Amino acid sequence: MAASSFGRAAVFCGVFVLVLVHLAGAVGEDSFQEELYFKPLSSGHVYAHFQFTTTWNVSLKDEMSHYNLFPKTLGQVISKYSVQELHLSLTHGLWRHEKWGYPVKSAPPGAQLWVWFKPSTPSVDEAWKGFINALSGLFCASLNFVDDTNTAKPQFSFKPSGVASESYAKNPANMRYATLPREIVCTENLTPWKKLLPCDSKAGLSTLFHAGNLYNANYHSLAVDLRPVCDDYPACTRTALELSQSLAAVFNPPAGNNGRQDWTLRSLFERPLSNTCPMADASKVYVDITDKDDSNSWLLTPDYATVTNKRGHTYAVYDLKSLTKEHRINVAMKWTDDVQYSPIQPPHLQVHRFLSGYGQERGGIKCQLLNNHPTESLRVVYMEKVPWFIRLYLHTLKVENNVRFIRPEKQLYTPGNDRSNPYLLELVLTLPPKSVTMLSIQFDKAFLKWTEYPPDANIGFHISSAVVSAFMPSYNNITSTEPHSATMITSVADPSPGRAFLRVYTEPLLIQLPVPDFSMPYNVICLTCTVVAIGFGSLHNLTTRRFVFLPNEASGGIKAKVLKFLGLSRKKETADKDLAVDDPARVEDVLDSKTAKS
Repeated sequence: MAASSFGRAAVFCGVFVLVLVHLAGAVGEDSFQEELYFKPLSSGHVYAHFQFTTTWNVSLKDEMSHYNLFPKTLGQVISKYSVQELHLSLTHGLWRHEKWGYPVKSAPPGAQLWVWFKPSTPSVDEAWKGFINALSGLFCASLNFVDDTNTAKPQFSFKPSGVASESYAKNPANMRYATLPREIVCTENLTPWKKLLPCDSKAGLSTLFHAGNLYNANYHSLAVDLRPVCDDYPACTRTALELSQSLAAVFNPPAGNNGRQDWTLRSLFERPLSNTCPMADASKVYVDITDKDDSNSWLLTPDYATVTNKRGHTYAVYDLKSLTKEHRINVAMKWTDDVQYSPIQPPHLQVHRFLSGYGQERGGIKCQLLNNHPTESLRVVYMEKVPWFIRLYLHTLKVENNVRFIRPEKQLYTPGNDRSNPYLLELVLTLPPKSVTMLSIQFDKAFLKWTEYPPDANIGFHISSAVVSAFMPSYNNITSTEPHSATMITSVADPSPGRAFLRVYTEPLLIQLPVPDFSMPYNVICLTCTVVAIGFGSLHNLTTRRFVFLPNEASGGIKAKVLKFLGLSRKKETADKDLAVDDPARVEDVLDSKTAKS
């Protein structure tokens, strides 16, 4: 009996150990990297980009369980609603391409959400509605205002960025795109966003998140991107799930404070770096020193390693895992002389959008596309999504280049329906080198019901940014992550050859619609209350007042009227004196006598 009991215990322990080993292998195959990228801009601003990447070696086809570094709250949501790719951005401010070049990750002002669902999703519309409500609660954002009236299915502009079959990528039925240009970004969005990180804001680069400094910046953007990627790139025999969290900020020129362009971690974030996230496999800081000018030299401290990649970009690299063991790190860039701004080199592709026309009935949208490359043509995809109450007319579409009309290579137009779906326009164009192309289209303004206006209707209605997508011929003014990985180290150390994919967003628009006189309800309420008060008062007097007959005395002229008036006054005084007695019986006798006389 003892031997058999010992054997069962041994078997049980062996099985238990195997299960633990299996689970440890299942949950131990994810990795986390934190990176911070700095770039001093030609305009004097300082661009900072935080990149946090969590990779989990699990397939979307498998059941997502045994969470380790991957956030469980987000994993349960994407698993429930059959999400294959998620791209969410919350942005405050507009990125100035003509002054700042191109960001690591582009985003329009407000909120932008585009999602690819799995092909096996039973109802994409139902999954979309449930998913946006779940994200709204997860990130404390107003995504619950996304509905059919601002949701579209673009065909050319937003292809899957992760691993996907060609047939799946060509089917926009599994994709939904929505924007909220009026969405405001604040600390209530930052707090749940950083809670998705393995170390929260307790250790690592996330300790630099000082809300006061971040939200006083010229530009601020939060982003969450989820996609399947190749786990063994470039063979791509198995896939993994990649979660990328990025935060970008453009700080005011430091020269405005002390006349120098000097900046440090302490001046930008109120504190230096004291430690790294223990869960991170890599923790690094990169400073772009490609545009170093000998005429205005600077000193970067502490000592750094220099990396120059195949694209000609040079970076100063700090490995925080080794540096923070000795002392705190306060990366500082100090200029030896007063700052001298050089002429800004315009980027190869620029876009500007504005309104045309006047009045409250009709108007137009114009977009200026500039190709500043001297020799290369650019093939771009232009996408415009406008609300249903801005009624576009396709026959008024004009694309002109140097007074020459250009015919789009491809064109997709989805007309909008009142209170149902927005208008969607996608065009594939080729921009000649060193040219300016003007795109214009006319629209009518619809009349809304008075219940459909927001509380601040006189401010106007926001129209989200137009989107221009292109493959650039070079990486001039472009610092972007690689298609197969969201980490910065892949583009800094060993970038892949080929053209850079770029997505540029235009300015949002503010349109004034015919607004009714919202003071009329107030006027009606005041008039109604006045009429009721007057009518009720008159009726109350008629029903409660006591009427008596007065003797019809002949008039005796002015003298008689005067005497009568004086006599009545005396009578009134006498009656008042009689009524002023304290004895109730006396009061009753006086009233009876006056009644008898009358």
